[in-house]
Amino acid sequence: MENASQAGSVVLGWTADADRPAETPRTSWEWQWVPWLTVFGAACIAYGVIWDISWHSAIGRDTFWTPAHLLIHLGGLLGGLLGGWMILSSTFWRREEWRERTVGILGFRGPLGSWVAVWGAVAMLTSAPFDNWWHDAYGLDVKILSPPHALLAAGMYAVVTGAVLMAVASRNRKGGNGGNALMLVAGGVQLSLSAILLTEMSYPNLMRTAPFYLATAAMYPSFLCAVARQGAIRFAATVVAGIYALISMTMIWILPLFAAEPKLAPIFTPITHMVPPPFPLLLVVPAMLIDLYAGWLRRWRTWTGDLVLAVGVALLFTAAFVPVHWWFSEFLLSPAADNAFFAGNRFFSFASRPAWRGEYWGIERNPVTRATLGWTLLIALGSSIVGAVAGRFQSSVRR
Repeated sequence: MENASQAGSVVLGWTADADRPAETPRTSWEWQWVPWLTVFGAACIAYGVIWDISWHSAIGRDTFWTPAHLLIHLGGLLGGLLGGWMILSSTFWRREEWRERTVGILGFRGPLGSWVAVWGAVAMLTSAPFDNWWHDAYGLDVKILSPPHALLAAGMYAVVTGAVLMAVASRNRKGGNGGNALMLVAGGVQLSLSAILLTEMSYPNLMRTAPFYLATAAMYPSFLCAVARQGAIRFAATVVAGIYALISMTMIWILPLFAAEPKLAPIFTPITHMVPPPFPLLLVVPAMLIDLYAGWLRRWRTWTGDLVLAVGVALLFTAAFVPVHWWFSEFLLSPAADNAFFAGNRFFSFASRPAWRGEYWGIERNPVTRATLGWTLLIALGSSIVGAVAGRFQSSVRR
């Protein structure tokens, strides 16, 4: 009975857990390099989006052919082409050879990550002419979350998610004997792209308001819990949080080296260089605590263990994240952070007013209360449960 169950799981392409020994499949160049190249394409998207935000903050006016847009679409196109190649190869040339490493859709076969990346690339390419038409009809960026922008965002995230699925599948097929670096880099890129969605809510000026803590509790515990649940290495969540921070910090240091001049009115602040992003959140602090806790639960891989993990992640995230950023924001608003390393007070656009840069915003309207902390904990718990489920799924996918 046990052998039959194991055989069935191999046919479906899943295992109970990535930590269980698995036979390393016969590799070819596609299975060695396509996951890495897809993750590289995902990184291009993350860097391109940060660059594009800087372009809008420093220059304002853009076209489809700006370097930032080209980098974003290069990443999407790379993920789509690589995913398409894997699907065509799995369908027409190596169907039987790769059957146990692919899934079938409408008669075609391919790795799960390839299908997701191809859909994302198609969505991104479709959004470009759609966005041009939208601007001609309604004006320049009349809405940030316009339908073409929403389609582009969904496509970008799908390409990055496809890269993550290819990475975790590559690692799981090796039975935990390799592929950890690829999985961690992919997770860091995905976390970075997700953090960009909360950029406007993550300014240090807002780190003493309730919406900041509620939004971050909904986003980040799921990623940290998912990575810790997989247990790639002992401090996996810390490494992923560090990669997210490194992506933002490299752009903080590089972008201001290039000259820029605003081309849209009104201009309240003279800009002479590209605008850096805000300093990244200190996710490494709760991530380290979560890793230590997850290591203690590492051998408890039942659903009950996942629930215990999620509860611990929510508690540790809330207990560490809130006080760290409450006090770190004070430093970021001070003159001590107004330098090239921390980018304090340097990430504002030409349309921002200098007078209120070094102040906290919205404390009177949205104060942090005991109720805020309670809701933060509950939201973090829900996010952590989602992360535990995602981590269990990612530990099992092998196709």
